[in-house]
Amino acid sequence: MDALDSPEQVTLVVTLSYNGRAYSGFAKQKDPRVHTIQGELERALATLFRHPVETVCAGRTDAGVHALEQTITLQLDVEELACREPRKIVTSLNALTPDDLSITRVGFAAPEFSARFDAVYRVYRYRIVMGGAPPLFAREFSWWHRAPLDVAAMQEAARLLEGEHDFKSFCKAASAEGKSTCRYVESIDFFEEEVLGERCLTMQIVGNAFLHSMVRTIVGTLVQVGAGRRQPAWVQGVLDARDRQAAGENAPACGLTFWHVEYPEDAIAPTLEEALQMHRDVRLSESMRKTSRC
Repeated sequence: MDALDSPEQVTLVVTLSYNGRAYSGFAKQKDPRVHTIQGELERALATLFRHPVETVCAGRTDAGVHALEQTITLQLDVEELACREPRKIVTSLNALTPDDLSITRVGFAAPEFSARFDAVYRVYRYRIVMGGAPPLFAREFSWWHRAPLDVAAMQEAARLLEGEHDFKSFCKAASAEGKSTCRYVESIDFFEEEVLGERCLTMQIVGNAFLHSMVRTIVGTLVQVGAGRRQPAWVQGVLDARDRQAAGENAPACGLTFWHVEYPEDAIAPTLEEALQMHRDVRLSESMRKTSRC
């Protein structure tokens, strides 16, 4: 194949939302009877394209965790996509998946593009509802915490977690064995919002990547501070300990939502034709650079 020809394969980029309450997490399990997001999605894709597929996600969510903007990728032959309009792929996938899973859009990228490895940063949000009365509309998407929380103290403690650190204290111990636990957290911020008339305290955390249960452990630890059981400076000791036993308990899964994932500008095209043109432009630029060095 000439360097300026179109590739034989392209990456289909699928963006989806889901209510994680009924699922045993995103990742498919060896037992096909276990209900997972990836399992449902790959079954739908296999039905649509008439062959088994392998998908990669931007972030594996745990059982009960939701997503507003999860991204998955899979490689397909260009011929398979040539006659399929993006909106019809979205319509077909929504018809083939459960009602608590919604395909919001599809795009196209270079064959080597990965939802996981090409992500620039990821955003999670965690909602807490405080007060004596349990939430009604926000119930499935928040943690009901009866006692008030000192948000200023939580924000002070959260600042200690920003930047690049070893977050071994904030991840599931078994998942940390033999792996790097260093991550970069760009920001942790708290703000109030209203969900169908119910007031929520929302924590937003932005980072390059997250460890298993890292966000929920951070929330559980900061709530210890907000509830007055610990001082903000205690969080520095938790971070330094590099021991899961030093941190607070995991916050309930229901309050966590994978909110957004960001990719390099122009990495994803809205149509197959634009993706193929982007591929040709990149190859042409590379060819010209090689020629200029000769």
